[in-house]
Amino acid sequence: MSLPTTAPGRRAPLWLAAIALAGAAVAAVPVAASSGDDALPAPRPHATDFSYLGASETPPAQGDCASVGRRCFTPKALQNAYNVGPLHAKGQDGRGRTIAIVDAFGYDQAEADLKVYSQQFGLPLMCGMPDVACTPGMPSITRLRQGNRPVEQPPDNNGTGQEDSNGWALEIALDLDMAHAMAPGANIVLVSTPTAETLGTQGFPQFMNLEQQVVDNGMADVISQSFGSGEEAFHTTSSLENLRHAFKSAAAKGVTVLASSGDGGSENDFKSPVKNPAAIPYASVGWPASDPLVTSVGGTYLCLDGATGTHVDNTSAPAACSRFPGQREVGWTFAGGGFSHVFGKPAYQNALPAGSTGIGSMRGVPDIASQASSATGVLVRDTAPGATGIKCPSGDPCSSGWYVVGGTSASAPQWAGMVAIAAQIAGHPLGQINQSLYDLANGPDYGAYFYDVTTGNNSNPDYPDIPGYPATKGWDPITGLGTPNAATLLPALAAHS
Repeated sequence: MSLPTTAPGRRAPLWLAAIALAGAAVAAVPVAASSGDDALPAPRPHATDFSYLGASETPPAQGDCASVGRRCFTPKALQNAYNVGPLHAKGQDGRGRTIAIVDAFGYDQAEADLKVYSQQFGLPLMCGMPDVACTPGMPSITRLRQGNRPVEQPPDNNGTGQEDSNGWALEIALDLDMAHAMAPGANIVLVSTPTAETLGTQGFPQFMNLEQQVVDNGMADVISQSFGSGEEAFHTTSSLENLRHAFKSAAAKGVTVLASSGDGGSENDFKSPVKNPAAIPYASVGWPASDPLVTSVGGTYLCLDGATGTHVDNTSAPAACSRFPGQREVGWTFAGGGFSHVFGKPAYQNALPAGSTGIGSMRGVPDIASQASSATGVLVRDTAPGATGIKCPSGDPCSSGWYVVGGTSASAPQWAGMVAIAAQIAGHPLGQINQSLYDLANGPDYGAYFYDVTTGNNSNPDYPDIPGYPATKGWDPITGLGTPNAATLLPALAAHS
């Protein structure tokens, strides 16, 4: 049975935020009235657009995806799309490196779901999956968990909607599947908190405290964040600044931090009213994606053949691909992007490739991009408890099995996997990569390193009075510098970092 969803390429009413950087100029945040100086917005998962496809362990076929107006990408097709295969063929698959995936709640079946995903698509099994014998050199999946709140039932629709445990379960499954698909040899640490939000004070601090623990204990080389909130949703600039400690430590200790740019296009929400937050009435961006210490990841429609990822397909759904014949990727309508109202332009954005959208005095978002729209989505396995096969009144994922999922939640862990591969090639963690990315883009081989996405616009059609931005040559506020040609970019990134 299909879940209630938005139309292909449209977002459900959920969305995420971002964090800040040491050394960047910090401006006053225009904010709405709030209940207290420490009030914080709820971090929400960026996996905001999905459709249920079936309960069998066998993955859906392209025809099943077409029946709900979408095309679906398998791990192999995604690897082909971004030219990761030649690296995998040389054993450059992230082995020896570790990715931390940060989410709320966790769910007990996560390792089992990743095992089914891996078996069905021919990916390596991992030590830590149920009934898998650990062997030397095998990648592992482990957990760092604060508290213990298992996902046992669909969320209570009479509550605030902020403790959306089933929505976070789908986010976790997406993050794990994407990181493992791109870097099948890398270790994964699933970092989870027992809450996403309690009276406006718990969600973000818990995330940042656990990330601090990851950094301090050397638990990961790369941190992937697929959550966020609009900058203006934070009550004060100081409340945002107080959350940045983990990013500052990561920068000092050589840990790369990535964040998805958001799923509302140029529109974001204030914190209140809680159940139906008001729209920020002008173009805005989210945190932690806007933090200059973070590599922000935007999103595209991936208009390649869903079964193979080897050639442009402008005839299959969605319409966004048929409107731009010959384009391998189009900027996703709902990809977050624009210009920070908090952080000044970092030095690494002072020079941009020819034809780029100009960046004024404030930080431009995002830095890079990859596949995000669920209309050209990825297959994800989610059997969290409470996935009963019935429709949740809220529209949250309640069915058990396979989904096609979208959101910049997909692009951030895809890039986390690729950064792990680059760290393996380099023989050490890469730390902050933004300066290297922009240096490479400004060199003579920009076209060899990046697929430049030059079509699309992130004007959210649900908010016609809030202007978005067009994709352009070079850098733009939807896809950043573009999407990766991994076989050439990752070795260059390793050598430059």
